[in-house]
Amino acid sequence: MFMDDFFVFGFSFDLCLSNLDIVLKHCVETNIVLNLEKCHFMVTEGIVLGHKISIHGIEVDKAKVEVIEKLPLPTNVKGIKSFLGHVGFYKHFIKDFSKLANPLSNLLNKEVSFHFDELCLEAFDTLKQKLIFAPIITAPN
Repeated sequence: MFMDDFFVFGFSFDLCLSNLDIVLKHCVETNIVLNLEKCHFMVTEGIVLGHKISIHGIEVDKAKVEVIEKLPLPTNVKGIKSFLGHVGFYKHFIKDFSKLANPLSNLLNKEVSFHFDELCLEAFDTLKQKLIFAPIITAPN
């Protein structure tokens, strides 16, 4: 089995150490091997799926927001593919992604001529807004 990332959290330094101890003991008991070069211990914030996670909660990573904010309107099929590639990574976190992206996806059909109309503009702007302003992931309860 391969596990890419996992996080151990505590509301205090002592609780964090206690939780980390539990996780590391479980790793030993189940023969899970960690790559220590990729491990980061006792950090106060980190970037996960383009979001900054810290004691203050979950925030969108400002660097990712700037990239998405500056994406120009697509002017051809290649531009649509590029935009959908950028936002597609988050499609599982955006409610009704397929419905929202449908006008743009339709432009990728072979029999359709490229016509970026009002529906496409609305889909483009809606997807950008969802990525820029709304939290995409929520903290587990």
